[in-house]
Amino acid sequence: MILIVVKFTTKPDWSERWLDLVSDFTQATRAEPGNLWFEWSRSTEDPNEFVLVEAFADDGAGPHVTSEHFKEAIRTLPEALAETPRIINVTIDGADDWSRMSEMTVE
Repeated sequence: MILIVVKFTTKPDWSERWLDLVSDFTQATRAEPGNLWFEWSRSTEDPNEFVLVEAFADDGAGPHVTSEHFKEAIRTLPEALAETPRIINVTIDGADDWSRMSEMTVE
């Protein structure tokens, strides 16, 4: 599994519109073969920071970055951003879903 976490810092006047702005991109990515999840969260400390957690099957991220909706996002989203997004991209061998947290088991 390829796990990607990206932090986006928006310009303050774009923050309330951000999720609408990325809605089509989000839906198109979720529909891609190989996409396991593509989920947005908003920081509880900084209203201008959004975190994207996405995962792809091992061969799924390649087609994502060559897709038309990804190319469109690369062209259009920077207008709303205050800085270059920060990213973590790792491959987790043998994983294809979230694991259960052993330190906090709910029965």
